[in-house]
Amino acid sequence: MKSLVILGSSGSIGENTLQVVAAHPDRFRVSGLAVHHATEKLLEQARRFGVTRVAVADDAAAARLRGRLPVGMTLLSGEEGVEELAATTEAEMVVCALVGIAGLRPVLAAIRTGKDVALATKEVLVAAGEPVMRAREARGVRILPVDSEHSAIFQCLQSSAFAPCCVRAAGAPPEQRAESRIRRLLLTASGGPFAAHPELDFEQVTAREALRHPKWSMGRKISIDSATMMNKGLEVIEARWLFDIPAEHIEVVIHPESLVHSLVEFVDGSMLAQCSPPDMRVAIRYALGWPDRVAAAMPPLDLARTGALHFAPPDPVRFPCLALARTAMALGGTAPAVLNAANEVAVEAFLAGGVSFPGIWRCIEQVLGRHQTQAAPSLEAIVEADHWARQEAAGQLRALGKGN
Repeated sequence: MKSLVILGSSGSIGENTLQVVAAHPDRFRVSGLAVHHATEKLLEQARRFGVTRVAVADDAAAARLRGRLPVGMTLLSGEEGVEELAATTEAEMVVCALVGIAGLRPVLAAIRTGKDVALATKEVLVAAGEPVMRAREARGVRILPVDSEHSAIFQCLQSSAFAPCCVRAAGAPPEQRAESRIRRLLLTASGGPFAAHPELDFEQVTAREALRHPKWSMGRKISIDSATMMNKGLEVIEARWLFDIPAEHIEVVIHPESLVHSLVEFVDGSMLAQCSPPDMRVAIRYALGWPDRVAAAMPPLDLARTGALHFAPPDPVRFPCLALARTAMALGGTAPAVLNAANEVAVEAFLAGGVSFPGIWRCIEQVLGRHQTQAAPSLEAIVEADHWARQEAAGQLRALGKGN
């Protein structure tokens, strides 16, 4: 039985992970849970799954919980508490579903203590792909992708002859490297709520409209990233690190049916795709059970009833976040961390009504343009760049807000 620590258990990915665990009590058990501030949900989850070690990132929320903690339950508090939970709890795998850069230090703590990581927090590899993957290789652990697109690529790369970078043992000979067989990776995108509406004036878009995803049920931040298509830009960067593929060989294609989750084109011209209903539990089950497949009582995908599948290139003019992500990736160093931090701050401002929808990418462009990229940064330099970008983004948003 595989033991899990779930970071971000109150969010969409966390709750879906717990559904998978509940459906397979003979295969998985939960040893630790962490949330940011949702303590009521945390207590309910801990009681249901018999968890005695929990963490709350928000110190004030942790303090309120401490006085009514059940007997025998250990509470760790603050960001350091989440990191400690990932490092010290007896478990084989840490599922990271925290929002944004908050997942970076806990993921590194899990890796350094020899735990595999099921990674849903793409921002970890966006901001710090090189040090994270270096730590993974040094410790000999695996990073299993939970994003549906990266899970699809990972599934297409299963072979007895080669292995993708994210799970490969250190020092593997060239003939065992999956990337030597790959010509292109194609990440599919639903297009969010706006790709099918070219007539829409983005200046008038409301947060409620942007949150209304046509296919997926997701958290607020990632739903806005889907609407701007920044999620695809971040996923291109994540794929570059997970699979060790140059950015120029990673493409994005709009696929509104959201049934083909990504495709791999091999050097011989053949192409493999992974298809399934748009249900995050498919990718979660695969990450938790890999290299095995975990049976699920899901209705089969009926392609005959589905009918035609459609694919189209994204519109770079309407969705400039894709180009901004590629610019950050080309700059390298601290630039992707700055891109990610500015996006997080801008999305939060949009959700709060402080800036228009296009203000999100205007802010990111300004912050990225003002940043002096540091090459080959340390973890401390990445964290400092993240902090700088957040402050700079706040200033840019104040200026943009006055202009609205």
